[in-house]
Amino acid sequence: MNNDLLTSALSAAGRGWHVFPLRPGTKRPALHGEAACPGTGPCTDGHRKWEQRATTDTDRIRATWERAPFNVGIATGPSGLVVVDLDVPKHNDKGSADTPCGVTTFAALCERAGHAVPDTYRVRTASGGQHLYLTAPVGVRLANTASSLAPLVDTRAWGGYIVAPGSTTPAGPYEPVGDAPVAPAPAWLVRLLQPVPARPAGPLRLPAVSGSRAARAALAAECAVVTTSPDKQRNITLNRCAFKVGRFVAWGDIPRHVVEEAFQAAGEARGLTVAECRATIQSALNSSLRKARARDAA
Repeated sequence: MNNDLLTSALSAAGRGWHVFPLRPGTKRPALHGEAACPGTGPCTDGHRKWEQRATTDTDRIRATWERAPFNVGIATGPSGLVVVDLDVPKHNDKGSADTPCGVTTFAALCERAGHAVPDTYRVRTASGGQHLYLTAPVGVRLANTASSLAPLVDTRAWGGYIVAPGSTTPAGPYEPVGDAPVAPAPAWLVRLLQPVPARPAGPLRLPAVSGSRAARAALAAECAVVTTSPDKQRNITLNRCAFKVGRFVAWGDIPRHVVEEAFQAAGEARGLTVAECRATIQSALNSSLRKARARDAA
C-alpha cells in the first residue's frame, strides 16, 4: 500500500468526491469490465461500471488501497463536479510551438463572455496542463465535452472522470496549485455546456434574410436536413450542411452571420449544445470559405 495514495483517496472522499482505483501509474480504471464481471459483490444485481462503483465510503477505500498502490480517479458526475481540463499541445503536433494552450484559449473564451477566469481549486496535470474544479448546479446533468468550447479545452461531468492530485503517471505527478476553494460553475459556462431540450418536430422557421434566392433556398434545405438527422450523426450532419452553404457566403450571396444563426437554431433544435453547434458551424464555414471555387467554376 502507498500511504500517500490512500491519503489522497481519503482526502478526496472527505470533500464528498466519489473515488475509484486507477491502475498503478496510469489513468486507466482498475475495475473489471462488463465482459469479465463476476456477478458478485457490488455487481450481484448486474454489472456496475466505475462511475456507479465510485465511493466516499472510507472502509471501502481503505480496503481497496491496501491491495495495491492504485492511482486515484474521481467520478465527476456523482461528485457534483464539472472539471475544465486545460490541455497543452502535444509535442509531436505539427506547428505546436505556435499553438496556444488550453489555459490561453479558455481565458479568451472567458473574455469573450465578459467574465474573468473562475478563481477556483486547480490541479496541475502530468502533461503540464490544468484541471479547474467547479461545482455543478443542482439538478442540472452536464455531459463531457471535447474541444467544443475552445481548442484544447475539455470538460468532465457525468460519464467522465479525472485523475486526483497525489496520483503519478510516467509523464509526472498531479499536484494542487494554490488552496482556493472550489467555486460554483458560472452561469454563462453552464449555458454553453447544458444540452438544449429537444424541440417539437416541425418545419424550421427561418427569419427573412437578405441574399440571393438560391442561397436562401439552400440554407433552408440544409437546415431541414440537420433537424431530421439521426441521433448519432447530428454533429457530422451539421458540419456537412454548413460546409455546403458556405460557398454562398464566399460568393457574397448571403451574410455569414445569417448562415451561422440559422444553423445554430437548427443544431440546437436537434439537441446539440450551444457550444457544440457554434464550434462545428465555425469550423465548417471556415473550411468552406478556404476551399470555395469561383462561381463560374463551381
